Amino acid sequence: MASSGGNSDQLFVSVKLESPQLAECDLDPHLFGSHPVAGSWDPCKALPLERAGAAVWDLSCVVPSQHEPLDFKFVLKKTNDSSQCIVEEGPNRSLGCQSSEVELRPAVFKLNEGNDVLECKVQVQTEMLSPFDLAASWRAHQEYLQPSRVRGANDVTINTGLEGRAKNGFASGLELDLENSSNNDTTKDILYNSTKGDSSPNHYAKTMKGATEGHAPSLEEHRTMFVDRGVGSPNFARPTKETFSASNFKFDSEAKDMPAAEGAVAAAAVADQMYGPKEDRKLTIVLVGLPARGKTFTAAKLTRYLRWLGHETKHFNVGKYRRLKHGTNQTADFFRGDNREGVEARNEVAALAMEDMLSWMQEGGQVGIFDATNSTRIRRNMLMKMAEGKCKIIFLETICNDKDVLERNIRLKVQQSPDYAEQTDFEAGVRDFKERLAYYEKVYEPVEEGSYIKMIDMVSGKGGQLQINDISGYLPGRIVFFLVNCHLTPRPILLTRHGESMDNVGGRIGGDSSLSEAGQLYSRKLASFVEKRLKSERTATIWTSTLQRTILTAHPIIGFPKIQWRALDEINAGVCDGMTYDEIKKSKPEEYESRKKDKLRYRYPRGESYLDVIQRLEPVIIELERQRAPVVVIAHQAVLRALYAYFADKPLEEVPNIEIPLHTIIEIQMGVAGVQEKRYKLMDAVHPTVGL
Repeated sequence: MASSGGNSDQLFVSVKLESPQLAECDLDPHLFGSHPVAGSWDPCKALPLERAGAAVWDLSCVVPSQHEPLDFKFVLKKTNDSSQCIVEEGPNRSLGCQSSEVELRPAVFKLNEGNDVLECKVQVQTEMLSPFDLAASWRAHQEYLQPSRVRGANDVTINTGLEGRAKNGFASGLELDLENSSNNDTTKDILYNSTKGDSSPNHYAKTMKGATEGHAPSLEEHRTMFVDRGVGSPNFARPTKETFSASNFKFDSEAKDMPAAEGAVAAAAVADQMYGPKEDRKLTIVLVGLPARGKTFTAAKLTRYLRWLGHETKHFNVGKYRRLKHGTNQTADFFRGDNREGVEARNEVAALAMEDMLSWMQEGGQVGIFDATNSTRIRRNMLMKMAEGKCKIIFLETICNDKDVLERNIRLKVQQSPDYAEQTDFEAGVRDFKERLAYYEKVYEPVEEGSYIKMIDMVSGKGGQLQINDISGYLPGRIVFFLVNCHLTPRPILLTRHGESMDNVGGRIGGDSSLSEAGQLYSRKLASFVEKRLKSERTATIWTSTLQRTILTAHPIIGFPKIQWRALDEINAGVCDGMTYDEIKKSKPEEYESRKKDKLRYRYPRGESYLDVIQRLEPVIIELERQRAPVVVIAHQAVLRALYAYFADKPLEEVPNIEIPLHTIIEIQMGVAGVQEKRYKLMDAVHPTVGL
């Protein structure tokens, strides 16, 4: 299966363990071996295999073709007590650097002090991938606006609303084809998520549940499925008997349907962690900048984004440490550069915060956001020395030269900072803060050392620059991409579910049904609300999914462009699409119970999980951050749960249970003051709705 490759080729390895008996035990399969990423033969550090079916577990990863021979074994751990380990019998299994062959003997475990024997079927499949293959696959994995199944049809169209657009000065008949637009200047980076309690990217590096048992799809199959079906498309994994082709590749969707997710292409995300320096596996973003430059705002926003993607991230604000140790009544003199006691006190609390952050990382934290002025080389060198061998540091410097923005930030800082909570004279507080700022300016030294990102005048809304130095890797690349699209322009984002559909009435999940009478009434009420709320917003847009219930809900809204996103389609229920939960409980009891136990990670057979939905929604979040005008998003319950969780900074575990009622508008106000929320209930739901 694997061809010989060059020095830069990667070997994709998919390991599966199958046993109906194991499914009935309170034991979880793991893999450990000679490589550090596999625990260096320490069972406590073994990699967990992910449940891929009723009696199938799997794990996938990518290794360089020139790696040292990898010896490994399977080990079973008690579900609620990982300290108890049962290692498989027999010699080590070995995967050589020049061979894709591995012994496929059954894995045998002795249980109950050797009285019982458990035998598991083992499947190992490999494929040699060139860097070009990986890049092409990741481009397909990241590109969510895929070609339509209908030849010649645009995936994203803007309907400018001919009924009422001419009088507002808009060109009529405008159509945007994002399928053929160029995104080559946009950084496309590897994407993986690690969930709370499992910071390993291997949680996502696996062959998908929708694959036919015993068949690990090849890279070409993955690539063709991504290109032809479209990640997150409503028709992606719903049963169909159609056969269609792309570039001479015949694809029988009934036989090989798979969800839009990881497999071979996602496994490449593991490579950064497996083969980079150990300290690079933990990342610290050290903010640098004068006061009132938006450091804390940027830190909070970046923390929220990374948490939403599933990275264990924590914001460490040195100002809070200072106030806890020295109180809130320091005058500007405390911040003078020639005040030795003040400098030592501030360095002391910075060191305390850094020690706390490093301890947190040792306990499983992945990304620390270190928020302080850090305005001198001496301070930054101290932090780099403390982090040496423990984590990678990237400096994020915020620079603002816009006097109007600075004046606004200063006044907002005095209004909100605990340092001035007891100051009764607001203007006296402003003068004191400006004096403090002048002391910092005297000793300020711009960042010129190490890896850094400089944001220069990017919050003013007048352009700006983003300078980077020595930035590489998946996560730093995603951070840069996110920061490029961030700004402080105030604007509302309106989130709402589609009007009640006929499937809502029948209690069925998924589907592509039309609106009920109540849903049609809501669409008219929504149009009236949008017309009044956004009457002065000439550049607002309406976003919907490609499913007809959202398109029909948006239909009465006139005067605004309408954009359809495949990424906004409802969570794919796979083989359960169109069923009621009672029907699922009766016909698929194992699936019903699996979903009940872990709704966040549960993936419908040939469908999606909530974590899959979050992955495909990342481009939507980036675009919402980039927009400077209001946006109305008409989507679905699971999708809106994920979007709302981002803005409200909700833990991932809460996402599947967030309440997003029908016929209600959630207004998210974005701006300098952060994120604020309002809700408008336009009408009651006639029928109770099921929750995907």
